[in-house]
Amino acid sequence: MNARRRIMSLALASGCALLSSIPSLAQPAPPEQSLRTVPAKGSPNVVAILLDDVGFGATSAFGGPIPTPVLDSLAGQGLRYNRFHTTSICSPTRASLLTGRNPHAVGMGAVMNSADSRPGYHGFQTRDAVGMAELLRRAGYNTAAFGKWHQTPDFETSANGPFDRWPTGQGFEHFYGFIGGETDQFEPTLYEGTSLVQLPNRPGYHLSEDLAEKASAWLKTQHSVEPERPAFLYFAPGAAHAPLQAPREWIDRFKGKFDAGWDAMQAETTARQKRLGIIPRGTVAAGRPDGLPAWSTLTDQQKRNSARLMEVYAGFLAHCDAQVGKLVDALKASGEFENTLLIYVVGDNGASGEGGIYGSVNYVGAYQFMPETDAVRSAQIGQMGGPSTNTHMPAGWAWGLNAPFPWMKTVASHLGGTRNGMVITWPKAIGQSASGGLRSQFGHVNDIMPTVLEATGLTAPTVLDGIAQKPIDGTSLIYSFSDPKAPERHRTQYFEVFGNRAIYSDGWMAAANHGRKPWNVVMPSNRKFEDDRWELYNLSADFAEAKDLAANNPAKLADLRALFDREAERNNLLPLKNVIVATGLPSLGQARTSVTFHAGATAIPASALPPTVARSWKVEADLDAGPGSAGVVAALGGGAGGWSIFLKPDGTPAATYRLFNIQTLELSAGKPLTPGAHKLALTFTYDGGGFGKGGMLRFSVDGETAGEGHLQASPIAGFTLDDPFSVGIDSGSQVGPYPAEQMLGYAFRGGQIGGVTLSTGK
Repeated sequence: MNARRRIMSLALASGCALLSSIPSLAQPAPPEQSLRTVPAKGSPNVVAILLDDVGFGATSAFGGPIPTPVLDSLAGQGLRYNRFHTTSICSPTRASLLTGRNPHAVGMGAVMNSADSRPGYHGFQTRDAVGMAELLRRAGYNTAAFGKWHQTPDFETSANGPFDRWPTGQGFEHFYGFIGGETDQFEPTLYEGTSLVQLPNRPGYHLSEDLAEKASAWLKTQHSVEPERPAFLYFAPGAAHAPLQAPREWIDRFKGKFDAGWDAMQAETTARQKRLGIIPRGTVAAGRPDGLPAWSTLTDQQKRNSARLMEVYAGFLAHCDAQVGKLVDALKASGEFENTLLIYVVGDNGASGEGGIYGSVNYVGAYQFMPETDAVRSAQIGQMGGPSTNTHMPAGWAWGLNAPFPWMKTVASHLGGTRNGMVITWPKAIGQSASGGLRSQFGHVNDIMPTVLEATGLTAPTVLDGIAQKPIDGTSLIYSFSDPKAPERHRTQYFEVFGNRAIYSDGWMAAANHGRKPWNVVMPSNRKFEDDRWELYNLSADFAEAKDLAANNPAKLADLRALFDREAERNNLLPLKNVIVATGLPSLGQARTSVTFHAGATAIPASALPPTVARSWKVEADLDAGPGSAGVVAALGGGAGGWSIFLKPDGTPAATYRLFNIQTLELSAGKPLTPGAHKLALTFTYDGGGFGKGGMLRFSVDGETAGEGHLQASPIAGFTLDDPFSVGIDSGSQVGPYPAEQMLGYAFRGGQIGGVTLSTGK
């Protein structure tokens, strides 16, 4: 026994000697601070909330007709800003918010699907403009983004990446949301990180609720794991961007509320804004833009349809505000609300007129010159805002929701496109004496990052990872917290979208509307820029931009135009072009006439497929059927429009082609497939004669025609803005009439899918 003990003692001694010879094991661990970056004690959480397509005069917090009690409550605990501005369109606003720079300076002067090869409009950010998510992450913050991204070039949105311009490559440790500009709210195309998420068929699902629940859970978990570590949460729901979709009970709350029409709503909102002190009492509201009809000129049928579409919008926005309340509740439950800088930007631009003059149950077809008739809208009035719709409201409501300002989304020359409400709360810093106050200093979305950096004690680096950083264009708004009369510090700001442009300087604004009507979505202006007429406004005396002073003060106008030219040169606005559709950028599918995908290929963007506009095309699928084979073989698009090849539950081959609200073809074989190898094909033979024409659609099984029909038209752009192509499942919203009891996507089972080949002719 003694010998055994001596042997063990020698072994232990040898082991200790060995360990002592390895420095990393023998020496004490370095201090925790050298391994983990934690912000200074007391650093605030940051929550940035950005709604979509919400006009200045939409919410009750800013005098609007739609009750937003969560926003109202936050305004009562913090500050309202009534002279805050966005860029007038989605992607540029988001880029400016996250980077603190002007959008064109970081290549984001256009919305992603309108980007082109000009440096100011190419649609992807470079490493010389690192945003606040990355800076906060490096400073020790936990970071997460939930909702809409719309910052990744279209040619980088496939499963191939690259992913450095996805949220998780831009400083966010966690992302849950959608990559494109819009998605179906009941059947969204969702990603977690960079992976596609397939949703279960859960009764009552709605994306706004899902995003809020996931974001609230993230906040709670983050605080539970490390209470000392602050969080940065970017919450950007799809509301209230089209498709306008909301739970039926929320829509029905507004039944009859808008029967008086948009002219009356604009006047009532302006009067209420004056009573509440949100706008000066002497404000003269802007008139209805040329081309928009007066409510009184609509037929009774058009009024009924239009009022219901506005009820859908109101329900969507009110429902979203309630979901934001879940974030607030999570912060309060954890005791973190007092030390949270919460910035609630009520819209990334003004309300949208992209639904056209009369609105639509399926606006994607309408803006591709396939408008619905009044009769079609009336027949589907009960479906507006529900599943399998792509609802959008008439442009007249957009003007009314932007009260008291002129114009709407995309019109960067005027305040209806760029003026958005904003509320900031931070009880620990703002204090009770200032809470509930109104701030009227000029602000811009590029001020958000500087505000956050000052609040967190960080400084924007001039060099990061060896790369010189572009200067910050925004100005922190913290100076305004304690003094409502503090002189504004953001004194100059340009605006430009689709050639509509303006320049603000010390209370004055010069503006040039380039002539494009915002309700004509795919139609650029054909006017020469030198033919645009510039207007001049003294916003210090004319809050709503209603009185043009160009003829009275040509010298001031000349000074401002010269200032715009300097800012345009400095920020990469030039050359200005009449561009609406992306040109000159890489495209995964543009040069291809045939491509084969295999089982497991999901969420392929439509731009990665061979182009099918104004030409014939064919889809051929090889599969090996087995006992119980059923499900989707291949699908493109969604509930708004698209096609799907699938096997019914009994194994019968079928195909659906959904031409928006215009026409749907259901083609089916007469019997189930026998076990073994088969070839299914969907062939479209184009009629020719220009864009958007129809053609013959033929569905065949093993070379034999199973069904055919003539389509009266075809898309000139695409089926949807978000629903992708997938093999073996229908990702996002559903094209075909699949069994309701199946999981969303109706995944293929009971056999094997070989190649699915898409090919196009001329």
